[in-house]
Amino acid sequence: MSGVDDPLVVHTPGDREIVLSRLFEAPARLVFAAFTRPELLVRWYGARGWRLVECDVDLRVGGRWRFVSQGPEGARMVQAGVYRQIEPPHRLVCTELFDDQSYPGETLVSHEFTELAGRTTVTTTLRYATATGRDTVLRYPMTRGVGQSYTRLADLLRSTTTIRGEQP
Repeated sequence: MSGVDDPLVVHTPGDREIVLSRLFEAPARLVFAAFTRPELLVRWYGARGWRLVECDVDLRVGGRWRFVSQGPEGARMVQAGVYRQIEPPHRLVCTELFDDQSYPGETLVSHEFTELAGRTTVTTTLRYATATGRDTVLRYPMTRGVGQSYTRLADLLRSTTTIRGEQP
């Protein structure tokens, strides 16, 4: 039986992709809101020891997003991109580029939100510009960080059944 502590599942289906998935005990509309609303993102986004200190979201096709995270000993990480597809509460596609990125090119990030019986599986496909970029990221603790971040998201989703101002 799946539960609230479902682990992050990671696959590498091609030489440029990383696919991450996890089941959440919440409807897709709430999970989608948590991925797109700054007041919610600041409550869960980031690995243990990291937090969003700036979170700008212009949620429209062609709109930009920018996250500034602060971590241990004042470390900073800045990532940003442009929204390509927005289909609430099922799909969110954007580009991603880090200010101090160690691999070439933009990453295409596709989030799929699949709801079944009030539970939502988030499947995120990261498509890197090059195979070398994907391999570089796999050497980082990215999957551990996403796993920790998603644990925080699961806690947030457990603590609420509605989100103020959400669209049905």
